[in-house]
Amino acid sequence: MSPSLYTLIEASLPQDRTRTAIEAPDRSRGPRIWSFNDLLATAARYAALFARLGLARGDRVALQVEKSPEALAVYLACLRGGFVFLPMNMAYRADEVDYLVGNAEPSLVICDPSVETSLKEICTRRGTPHLLTLDWEAGGSFVDAAAGVAEYDEPAACSADDLAAILYTSGTTGKPKGAMLTHGNLAANGVALRDAWRFTEADVLLHALPIFHAHGLFVACHCALLSGAKMIWLRKFDREDVIRELPRATTFMGVPTFYTRLLSGDDFCREPVAHMRLFTSGSAPLLAETFEEFRARTGHAILERYGMTETGMNASNPYDGERRPGTVGFPLPGVELRVMSDEGAPLAAGEVGGLQVRGANVFRGYWRMPEKSAEEFTEDGWFRTGDVAMIDADGYVHLVGRAKDLIISGGFNVYPKEIEELIDDMPEVLESAVVGVPHADFGEAGAAVVVLRHGFLLDEATLIARLKDKVANYKVPKRAFFVESLPRNTMGKVQKNLLRETWRGACEGG
Repeated sequence: MSPSLYTLIEASLPQDRTRTAIEAPDRSRGPRIWSFNDLLATAARYAALFARLGLARGDRVALQVEKSPEALAVYLACLRGGFVFLPMNMAYRADEVDYLVGNAEPSLVICDPSVETSLKEICTRRGTPHLLTLDWEAGGSFVDAAAGVAEYDEPAACSADDLAAILYTSGTTGKPKGAMLTHGNLAANGVALRDAWRFTEADVLLHALPIFHAHGLFVACHCALLSGAKMIWLRKFDREDVIRELPRATTFMGVPTFYTRLLSGDDFCREPVAHMRLFTSGSAPLLAETFEEFRARTGHAILERYGMTETGMNASNPYDGERRPGTVGFPLPGVELRVMSDEGAPLAAGEVGGLQVRGANVFRGYWRMPEKSAEEFTEDGWFRTGDVAMIDADGYVHLVGRAKDLIISGGFNVYPKEIEELIDDMPEVLESAVVGVPHADFGEAGAAVVVLRHGFLLDEATLIARLKDKVANYKVPKRAFFVESLPRNTMGKVQKNLLRETWRGACEGG
C-alpha cells in the first residue's frame, strides 16, 4: 500500500480519467459534471495556490463552506501537497469556530461568504495569515485566486505517519479535541471498506451526506475514489431529490434519520431501489424497527457498521451473510476489537464491558493534548473507545451504551457537558443535566433538566433561544424541563439514567 493517500487514490482511478467522477444535479441550471481529470487537475491547482501563499508541509487548511465539488478538491489538494485538512461544520457559531482556529492555528481559512465577516475578526485576532471565500456555486475569492495558478509537477512524498487531517470531536470537558488522522490511518480504512463492501468502478454512489464529517468525507468519498466509482453529489439530504436519483445509483450511505424520512411516505417502495446493491447506515444506532420496515418495503437489508472520528470504521455487518439488526457486525480486516472489564481483564463472549480497538486505522492522538492522548490508550496499545459493548458467541458486536453519555442526534455527536456549561452560565440557573431521549426523526435528541436559583424565573423557549445563539442547532436540546433538584446517588453523582427514564417520551413525537 502506498504511504501517501493521494498517490493511492490516483493509482485506484479508472484508466479512462475522462469518465465522470462527480455529477452534481442542479434543478435550476442543469447538472455540473466533473471528470476524474477535472478533479485531479483542480486539486493540483489548489495545492499550488497553497504553496504560493507560503504554506509549508504540515500547515493546516481550515474549511467552513457549503458542500461542493470544489470543497472536495480542497481536501484532495491538502493530501496532494502534504497539508493538513481541517473541516468545520457550517452550523458552528462564532465561539465554536474561534476555539478551533485558536487551537489548530491554520495558515489558511476558506469560508462561505456568509460567515466572512465573523471569520475575518477571528482570523485577525488569532493571527491567521490568509482568509479566502468559497460558495457552493464555485464563486468566491478562493476560486479567483486559484484561477491562473500552474499545477504542481508532482504530489508531495508523504509517509504513512504524516498527518492528513484533524477532525474535532467534542469532549466531556466541553472543549473539542482534534483527532489527528494520518495518511496511513485513512488509507488502511478506505481500502478495508472498499473491499468489504465490494466497491468497483461500475458503482454509482448517491452522496447526500455532509463532508465536514468523517462519514461523508472519509467513508463515502474514499470508497468511491479508491474504486473509481462515480458520485451523484447532492448538496444535502432532500427526500424528493434522493428518491428521484436512486434509480441511477447502485449504493447509498446514510444516517438512521435518512432512512426514517425515506420511509415516511408511501412513494418509497421497491421500484426506485430496483437497481441498488447496497444501503449502509452509521453515525448513530439504527433501530431494529427501521431495519425491518426498510427490508419489508424494499427487499434490502441495510448494512449497519460502527466507527468513530478517532478510528474511522471498526466493524461492519457482512456484505454476504446475515446482517443482524441491533448489531454492527464483525471487526473489519486489519482491525481488532476486544471487550474489557473495569479492572482491565478481557471478557468472554456475551459479557458486557468497555470496547477497545487496535489497528492501522487508529488515530495518532489528540492535537496538542499529549496527556489526554496517553489516557485514552492502554499500556499494550489499545484505544479505549468509551463505548460499552458485548460480542456474542457468533462474533457479532453489540453496542450496549456509551460510557461518556454521548448523545447522537441525526448522526451528529452531542456531548452533554458542553451544553450543561452554557446552561449553568445563565444567571437564573443553579445547575443542569442534559440527557439523550428517543426522537422519532433524529433517533435521539437532547433534553435539558434544569434547577433554577431561588426566586428566579426562566422558561423553556427563552433557554432554548439563548442556546441557539451559542452553538449549532443540532447541539441544542429539543426540550427543557424545570425541577426542584436533580437525583443523585450516594457519591453525589447525578443519576442521568433516572432522568432519561423520566423524560423518555418527551420527544417521541418528533
